[in-house]
Amino acid sequence: MKWIVGLGNPGSNYAKTRHNIGFMALDRMAERHNISITQNKCKALIGEGNIGGVKTVLIKPMTYMNLSGESVRAYMDFYKVSLEDLIVVYDDMDTEIGRVRLRYQGSAGGHNGIKSIIQHTGTQQFNRIRMGISRPDPGHAIVDYVLSTFMKKEKEALEQTIEQTCDALEHSLTHTFEQTMAKFNG
Repeated sequence: MKWIVGLGNPGSNYAKTRHNIGFMALDRMAERHNISITQNKCKALIGEGNIGGVKTVLIKPMTYMNLSGESVRAYMDFYKVSLEDLIVVYDDMDTEIGRVRLRYQGSAGGHNGIKSIIQHTGTQQFNRIRMGISRPDPGHAIVDYVLSTFMKKEKEALEQTIEQTCDALEHSLTHTFEQTMAKFNG
């Protein structure tokens, strides 16, 4: 079994913001594989399905970004799942929009959702897909930027990022994460 956590903030006012690109990717995965992410458990919305012959759980923490680790820990403890089977999907300002970067360990890099997961799991070693949202222009407050929606001119790159993420997630279900990194880290 694999479990995929997409990071974002709950509520319709955050739905289309840069910080919610992880939720967008999980919604697309759910669409692709006819999975309903509606079960309310472990401080999250959860959907279960079978993707490529692998039982897969899609998880959207409903704790707000900065507390995402609470939901991850609750899921781990309740279902006795392994961090080795986890992939976290989230927004990354250091990656250009239209691109994804896969890693199997590392610091939070200033991302509060990842920082919370590291705090609650006690490790930096878990698979992750960083979805590019690019950096704001100089002088633009980061909090305002990540909570802003994508510009019209970014829509094509946004779609590309979401599709690439879903392709990488699907590949990772039947290949090692190292093989998936080799294929998708361009």
